Amino acid sequence: MHDLPPPFRFDLRVLLKNSKRKLTTRIDGVSINLPFISFRVKPDDLERRVAREIVIRMADRRVLDSRECCDDCIDEALASLAEIRAMLVNKQVELSQVTDGALYLLIEVQLEAIRQFLTFEQRLKRQPASRMVVASRGDFWRAPDARNQYFAALEMLRAHLHRCLVQIARIADMPIPKIRDHMRYDEIWQIDAYEKIDP
Repeated sequence: MHDLPPPFRFDLRVLLKNSKRKLTTRIDGVSINLPFISFRVKPDDLERRVAREIVIRMADRRVLDSRECCDDCIDEALASLAEIRAMLVNKQVELSQVTDGALYLLIEVQLEAIRQFLTFEQRLKRQPASRMVVASRGDFWRAPDARNQYFAALEMLRAHLHRCLVQIARIADMPIPKIRDHMRYDEIWQIDAYEKIDP
């Protein structure tokens, strides 16, 4: 499950390039790693509190802790992503006075990936009706190639969200609870899943 090839690439170039200029390099503090950039930050009390809430809430989301077993879970995963997206936007509102901080950036990196995943998923929905198969009422079926692309994209998004959550947990100064071992990813970013940032 963890070795599916990326069906598209996240484009975080503008977001990360602009943020790289804003974030100051520190000698002390917490080390944060994102695709193509690393920096150190010293979170304040607000950022630490919000980071802890994000870690607790996201670790409990089904999309980060479920097995793909049938086409029905597509709708469930999309609903879970909508809830994650709403929660992350609410946390950005709480951080509205520190929009140039690392936590705000990490939230935006997650939101941007969710947006791009949803755009990709909507394109998959545009498959011709003749290629869709409905087995029974209430089931959601897709053409096999669209289904495989969807699951590969969801796998890529899960890895991205999990690795962002690892960085947020550093700001929170706490371990990530609840996510089972089979749904955890290492901390090494899957570089081929991202558009490369020019130096």
